[in-house]
Amino acid sequence: MSQTSQRTDGYIGRLQKKLNVSELADFRRQMNKDKPPLPGRVPKGNDLSQEGVECRRAFLRKEGCCPEMLCKDLPGIEPEQLKGAIENSIGCVSIPVGVIGPLRVTGLYANGDYFVPFATTEGALVASYHRGAHVVSRNGGVTSLCVSESISRAPAFTFDSIVDAGIFIAWSMKQLDTFKSLAAETTRHGKLVEISQTLNSNTAFLTFDYETADAAGQNMVTVATERVCRWIVANTPVKPVHWYVEGNFSGDKKATMLSFISHRGRKVVAEAEVAAADVKRFLHSTPEAMVEYYRVSNIGAIQSGSIGVHGHYANALAAIFLCTGQDVACLAEASVGITTMQVRPNGNLYVSVSLPNLTVGTVGGGTFLPGARDALRMLDCEGSGKACKFAEICAAAVLAGEVSIIAAMTVGDFAKAHTTFRHDAAQSRQADHE
Repeated sequence: MSQTSQRTDGYIGRLQKKLNVSELADFRRQMNKDKPPLPGRVPKGNDLSQEGVECRRAFLRKEGCCPEMLCKDLPGIEPEQLKGAIENSIGCVSIPVGVIGPLRVTGLYANGDYFVPFATTEGALVASYHRGAHVVSRNGGVTSLCVSESISRAPAFTFDSIVDAGIFIAWSMKQLDTFKSLAAETTRHGKLVEISQTLNSNTAFLTFDYETADAAGQNMVTVATERVCRWIVANTPVKPVHWYVEGNFSGDKKATMLSFISHRGRKVVAEAEVAAADVKRFLHSTPEAMVEYYRVSNIGAIQSGSIGVHGHYANALAAIFLCTGQDVACLAEASVGITTMQVRPNGNLYVSVSLPNLTVGTVGGGTFLPGARDALRMLDCEGSGKACKFAEICAAAVLAGEVSIIAAMTVGDFAKAHTTFRHDAAQSRQADHE
């Protein structure tokens, strides 16, 4: 990140006042010399027995850095049951959960009125989504469609020359049936459906697209791709110099332009129409004012280099992901998307959202945890056969939030809402302290 000359003078100037360039080496040596010995490593990292957990807690207490609020077991689950979900376990944290709704959703998989749990500590967030859910639901609700689903992994293979890389690609693209069989050996639920290729200099990228049933599938496709890659290396007519199971081309846990060329996870599009009278009554705005803000926000997003244009997809998705045992790091790609707004000929407000990378599942990952199961059960999305339904509900919640935040921006309520909710909370906490 670049810095202005004024800031540079401020930070570097303080360092220069302490020492000159010739003293830097001595300065570094002295800093390391004065540091105490490195503490021991956290013990029994993969031991998830109660004994292993208590051993780590005791170690951290000895080091003076183990707040007792963290040293609590998850209710209803033994530490051993967390194997595969976490290492070095010492306990759990508590995050408050709110609820929005009813949120009416009509989709290919989700049809009904839903009360959606949100885990967050951001004041005004739940209230905003709750308002949006009420407005869209009283106007017929959200039409939400999960239109495609896949998850990708993109291994990379480097060669001595572009000729070798080209020969490799030509050979690889004829092996799809073999690759499918190999991938199937590693999973009963995942299925390799397609491969594509990209050649860059002497490096070949193969993109493997999988269907992963009701799991988000990140680990599933990694294991399957590893199996295929090892067969490739053993059988290819041109041996690679190096190969990697992921060449950083799939967009995994990153916001990339691939979102709008292909997709990862479940692609969901959703729309709603809100009567002008309800925009005025509940949102204190007008369809025209909201569309004008949408236009201006597009200009701002383009200038900033935003990948996608929207208000705050990550707020809803983070809150839902935390509740339902999703891989929260997938927010980086899941929150890429586009919001659109129009004034209908009848004067109503039309809103749509497009989420091309909604990486969610209802089995696997952290969905087995008691709290996650409860949250998914609230949405009738627990277990197999429910992932697409869950994705449609997520998109509907995202849309509700877009309606509310954009209305707030148009009438100056955005800062006011945060000030009101957080000021009241601060006063309450101060009173408790006194």
